[in-house]
Amino acid sequence: MAFLKTILIILLVYYLLKILARLFAPKILSYAAKKTESHFRQAFDNQHPYNEQEEESVIINKKPTRKKKDSEKVGEYIDFEELD
Repeated sequence: MAFLKTILIILLVYYLLKILARLFAPKILSYAAKKTESHFRQAFDNQHPYNEQEEESVIINKKPTRKKKDSEKVGEYIDFEELD
């Protein structure tokens, strides 16, 4: 009889925890998400402080690409013919 009572108590505790987890899990997860967001926002703001300054113009000069000559091409063209 004690064995049955122990199994019954374990099952009741299991289902009680399952019900409580369904009730409180969304609140706990939203709290954790807010804390994580604030942590990342604070870390980003510390790394890149926002200053109201004029934006600096950036000029990128690229060298013109040169075309490859026929002798510089890799490999060769092979024409395959279909045999009957």
